Amino acid sequence: MEYRDTILEENREYWTGRAPGYSEVNRLELSTAQRQKWKDSFRRELTRHFSDRPFIDLQILEVGTGPGFFAILLRELGCAVTAIDLTPAMLKEAKENAGILADEICFMEMNAEALSFADESFDAVISRNLTWNLPHPDRAYAEWARVLKKGGVLLNFDANWYAYLFNEDAQAAYERDRANSAEQGVWDQNVEAEGENFDVMEDIARRMPLSGIRRPAWDLQQLSALGMRAEADEQIWQHVWSEEEKISFASTPMFLVRALKANS
Repeated sequence: MEYRDTILEENREYWTGRAPGYSEVNRLELSTAQRQKWKDSFRRELTRHFSDRPFIDLQILEVGTGPGFFAILLRELGCAVTAIDLTPAMLKEAKENAGILADEICFMEMNAEALSFADESFDAVISRNLTWNLPHPDRAYAEWARVLKKGGVLLNFDANWYAYLFNEDAQAAYERDRANSAEQGVWDQNVEAEGENFDVMEDIARRMPLSGIRRPAWDLQQLSALGMRAEADEQIWQHVWSEEEKISFASTPMFLVRALKANS
């Protein structure tokens, strides 16, 4: 088996073990103000790009759905949603979390770097906290651009999650986040949610190409090379994160990479 395939299998195994705990995080988001914050964010973004079209007409692909949080919200907005993930255990959690909406969302097991969809199948491709965890993020972006319709939009929410493994300043900031979380009594998702698997994820992260690269500059360069008009919103975390997340992840703020596919 090739090195790259080995990484994929390690990822699948890791996230299989994490599925119940990650699903707990998603259920918390669904039961708190995060549900409306994220839904409002999607409404703004989709209205901005498709002002003349009702959401019911939009075909949305969510890549790396995990336990289904984004897919559920997008379906609640009325969009036609296809949600993919590499890990069957995550898809099982997603279907359970979706409840009565499960039959209205197309959940599929699929590799984010090798999509089986035809060219120009979707109006929007949306993802969260996935790109950093891919062995070939450049291939993923190429695939996501391929399946976008002309005039479609890519919305990728991510962060420099494991930069502290490669940079002393980032390590010091990461340690401050851990101390601040403990001092303020905040549930530290960065460590506690991963539990005994934390070292496993760090080992995988050390081998992922984006862990040591400062983003979103890399993303903008890649998407521009694909002929897309790309920009980054590095303040999106201010609008979609909970107060607890802002404390736990202060040194790794979430950014939004937004890219448009040309109409011709």
